Amino acid sequence: MWKDFFYYSKAERRVILFLFFMALCLIGIGLYWPEKRSASQFSQVDNCLIDSFLAGVKTVPHAEDKEVLSESGNGEIKKERLRSFDPNTVDFFTLKDFGLSDFVARNILRYREKGGVFRNEASFSRIYGLTDEQFNALRPYIIIKKSIREEKSAELMEERKPVFVSEKYPEGTVIDLNKADTSALKRIPGIGSVLSKRIVAYRERLGGFYDVKQLQDLSYLEESVNQWFCIGADSLRKLDVNKAGLEVLRNHPYMNFYKAKAIVEYRRKRGKIKSLSQLSLFEEFSEKDLLRLSPYLSFE
Repeated sequence: MWKDFFYYSKAERRVILFLFFMALCLIGIGLYWPEKRSASQFSQVDNCLIDSFLAGVKTVPHAEDKEVLSESGNGEIKKERLRSFDPNTVDFFTLKDFGLSDFVARNILRYREKGGVFRNEASFSRIYGLTDEQFNALRPYIIIKKSIREEKSAELMEERKPVFVSEKYPEGTVIDLNKADTSALKRIPGIGSVLSKRIVAYRERLGGFYDVKQLQDLSYLEESVNQWFCIGADSLRKLDVNKAGLEVLRNHPYMNFYKAKAIVEYRRKRGKIKSLSQLSLFEEFSEKDLLRLSPYLSFE
């Protein structure tokens, strides 16, 4: 019986084949037409928008490009804030204070972090983003110090020069560390021209030595030289915590930018700092920092 159900005459089979063919045609048109329509619309409408966008890209720099251009561009050097600096040691904030952009200041620090050394003014001028005008304004203030290795080499050469025994102090001589000039310091066994200049320069930055052991803050000075020195009374130059500016504070060897900034900000917001105990509450100061700084600080 089921065979009779699926039996079709010849005419019926033709109709079924025709309907099947028509269904295939409709499906094909349905699949092809949206694609053609979409392509047509894209080519006529969206192409105009894309062309307009691309034309704008050619004339307007990207936001990122604008930032780089502005960062590396014509930052005006603040001549009234310029001071001597070594490009091999100067910090980010000092470069910013001079008027250099973040972009240029970061390039200088990145060059050093990768092992680069500025051996002369010309090498500093090649920093990416630094303009000729900026370099010419900074050039008179550039001081490139010799590396520790070069200083040691120079000192060794100095010490190898023949000297008369009479040029050195006899055993048992003791001199005032805060009053001795370079000539007197060179007469101490183990100290030559280079080290004597470094001692005087460091003494000036400190405001005087309060302990001969502070000589070991400097490289290549052994404890054996301490026996030749003493410290005179009242020979320290005090640092006024409540009056000294940011630059004066940060230039002290036992300070840095963050310590100095903390003091200046506290004074601006809350007034005078009355004692060392107040500084001990600042997170920027460790117990060791306060111990070293205490002889130099004045809270008047």
